[in-house]
Amino acid sequence: MVTTPKSIAAALDALGERDPDIARMVEEVGYPEPRVREPGFATLLNIIIGQQVSVQSAAAIRGRLLEAADPLTPESFLALDDPALRGIGFSRRKIEYGQLLALDIQEGRFDPDGLPALDDVTAQEQIVARKGLGRWSADVYLLFALGREDIWPADDLAVQVAVQNLRGLEGRPDRKKMDELAEVWRPYRGAAALLMWHIYKKAAL
Repeated sequence: MVTTPKSIAAALDALGERDPDIARMVEEVGYPEPRVREPGFATLLNIIIGQQVSVQSAAAIRGRLLEAADPLTPESFLALDDPALRGIGFSRRKIEYGQLLALDIQEGRFDPDGLPALDDVTAQEQIVARKGLGRWSADVYLLFALGREDIWPADDLAVQVAVQNLRGLEGRPDRKKMDELAEVWRPYRGAAALLMWHIYKKAAL
């Protein structure tokens, strides 16, 4: 589980024993901190909010949303009409995605509480079946909310840039190349991903 400093350090130490680049970067930038999120609707909705907007914009939207719906549940979200959500900062498409997610949970088509009992692939499939939640969204949820240790967010821009620099590649790797490069980091690809985000942030790549 990539949920504690101790578990992350142990995973990266194990990777560093067989990958000099990992050992070198841990020495240079230190161990990354855990990124832990509460499982459930609110975190999935926050992932939707964060898509294709800056970190600052997403944080502002989340803050306004919590002022309007606290606690944030499918029911409290659905109680907000479209004009209210637009005033909070939701785009038309994100209103649709959020409402469909809330309805799927409310009407029993999707159960976030059941995801921890599923294997990685099945849990990913359950998430990506929801409109507006793709592979990146599923990977982030499984890493941060469920603490899965071998999840690899190959589509994440920051992770791609960090891998490019780690391996000295001429261009930024695409998903296929990212998956190939990360094979050597099994079964601790989640810890490797946390290190890549840490490298990106430290170096402002």
